[in-house]
Amino acid sequence: MRTSEPTVRDLITRGAITVKGRLPWSSNFTFLVEVALDDTRTRAVYKPQRGERPLWDFPSGLYKREIAAYRLSEALGWDLVPLTVKRKGPHGEGSLQFFIDADFEQHYFTLREHPAHRARLERVCVFDLITNNADRKSGHCLLGPDGNVYAIDNGLTFHVDPKLRTVIWDFGGEPIPEAILTDLRRLVSAGVPKNVMDLLDADERDALIRRVSGVISAGCFPVDASGHRYPWPLV
Repeated sequence: MRTSEPTVRDLITRGAITVKGRLPWSSNFTFLVEVALDDTRTRAVYKPQRGERPLWDFPSGLYKREIAAYRLSEALGWDLVPLTVKRKGPHGEGSLQFFIDADFEQHYFTLREHPAHRARLERVCVFDLITNNADRKSGHCLLGPDGNVYAIDNGLTFHVDPKLRTVIWDFGGEPIPEAILTDLRRLVSAGVPKNVMDLLDADERDALIRRVSGVISAGCFPVDASGHRYPWPLV
């Protein structure tokens, strides 16, 4: 007799995957799937390597960067990225991420108007700085049913060269909260976890440490004087 229902982690890591459809407006193949274990089901987002569009500046295997972003968020204790694991699904190996049943009318440009979300959005901003996120659109900030803001679509991250493109510039020139800097110092002191580093190459690992140290040293949010470091489309 089953004594307890499977947890979300059980479902995402071990559940049977059934594709329900392809999510629209994605440049790479991104599927909404159902994951089932015993009699329990949940939804997830499946991004197989096989469906990645070749890029001139990023190698194949963007799904590994999705997983690395989740693991780094967890190492910081920020819980920004939904649970993301490596799975072999119907279209081959890729990432599987817990689906946030969000209010899709909300995105960064609406969330920033509410003071209750400021602390969370500040963390997303710093997270994008240290991961070198090249594509933080407004619609990649989701308001979950628990009231928290989550950061999705983290595949274009961890590049060695400066690639930052984001809609989050509202904090430019302001001091980074001490609680965030404390978490970054702890990360540097303890070392970035091996399960993150193993997903990056040697140069990317070194660049990550430099970016974290640089944010700590600067102590304030950057300003985009050029006006060019925005993704397209914005939402």
